[in-house]
Amino acid sequence: MKEQYNLSREVFPKSQYQNTIDTSFSQLITPASEVTASTLPTVDQFFDYYNQLFFDIPKLGETNSHEYLIKTSVEYIGETPTNNSEIQALLEEITELRGQVLSLSQQLAQSQ
Repeated sequence: MKEQYNLSREVFPKSQYQNTIDTSFSQLITPASEVTASTLPTVDQFFDYYNQLFFDIPKLGETNSHEYLIKTSVEYIGETPTNNSEIQALLEEITELRGQVLSLSQQLAQSQ
């Protein structure tokens, strides 16, 4: 026993199509005018999301990466003089220690 279905379609002239059919997919997105503070995550929620996604975030990249987060955060807070002076002091200490290692290596080579 075959069942028959009668199908019909309504055709719109091209000039009426845009006025008749809504092609904006407005049911699938929240219009920008409806985005409010209540729809945005709180700072605590943001960091919860960040911690959950931490290992999924690429290390390097122009955007959407740990590198990008560091770069934009440093631009926002500025580089503190404390960090720069500590780094400079450590670099100077490394240079001095390398000189000592070289000197001691030369002394050891001469004594043998």
